[in-house]
Amino acid sequence: MAANTYLTGIKPTGDFHLGNYVGAIKPALAAAKVYDTYYFVADYHALNTVKDADELRHSIRSGAATWLACGLDPAETVIYQQSKVPETFELTTVLTALTPKGLMNRAHAYKAARDRNNEAGITDLDAGVNMGLFNYPILMAADILIMEATHVPVGRDQSQHIEYTADIAGYFNNRYGQGGQGYTLPLPKGVIDDSEASILPGVDGRKMSKSYDNHIPLFLPENKLKKAIRRIPTDSTPVEDPKDPDTSVPFQLLTHFVGPDTVADVRKRLERGGTGWGDLKNELFEAVNAELGPKRERYEELMADPRQIDDILEAGSVRARERARAVLDRVRAAIGVA
Repeated sequence: MAANTYLTGIKPTGDFHLGNYVGAIKPALAAAKVYDTYYFVADYHALNTVKDADELRHSIRSGAATWLACGLDPAETVIYQQSKVPETFELTTVLTALTPKGLMNRAHAYKAARDRNNEAGITDLDAGVNMGLFNYPILMAADILIMEATHVPVGRDQSQHIEYTADIAGYFNNRYGQGGQGYTLPLPKGVIDDSEASILPGVDGRKMSKSYDNHIPLFLPENKLKKAIRRIPTDSTPVEDPKDPDTSVPFQLLTHFVGPDTVADVRKRLERGGTGWGDLKNELFEAVNAELGPKRERYEELMADPRQIDDILEAGSVRARERARAVLDRVRAAIGVA
């Protein structure tokens, strides 16, 4: 097993937004300087919600193009397509045979779906729940374990994913680990950023999320980006009056796109008065556009040449399968089918 392997997956269910960029993409790109990195497009996870083939095909390429446009180097990081690593799904079958149903009953996504049905007065609490959603944690565990990942980034509200992976690997290890043909699946560590800086606020002040409809898409055209930032709600404090930066969404967003000296300067100007919310929004637009403009252009170039994206994913998938096959060979020997 290679030491310090950092793995993350991106589910192709729509375009990325600024919160994804700050909270997930930038940290993952930085991790490539420290770890052996494997990033995958989780297209089979998306099947739970995306039922249109053309939409899924577009989203797979869009997800990969986003990472590439933001600076992912395929020579440095293995970027691959989940569906092109069939070893993942064989390992899923093995793990499914060992995982108690009771554990799946307690999964957050499944419980949330049942709670929504209950609140809506639907008698069948499993209405609308497919087995893909129910077994989601097992496939996610297989994604992690097939690459023997040691470090997996998760949000503060997603730590159950790592806990479940450890539990599921534990069932395998207790039955088949060590001795003779035994093989022990290594347990991953969750890389959790507990800082407030890891959560980008949406236009309404809550965590930026497509489900809240408070997000700003990552690669909006320049004119639409400016309009989106100008529409962020602010209070009616007059330009000349002092303002509280810490309650300002535009200011909080700005802190992620400028250096500390600029942050300190803007804070001082807001607190003493004389700088209006419109001025702040203009500064925010300039900062965001300066950072994302070149990435937007690169993204558009990639999406205009889908074959280039497909080739990169294909090459990465070949490399990922080499690692996955070695793991699955050990698993197959341990369970007695090889």
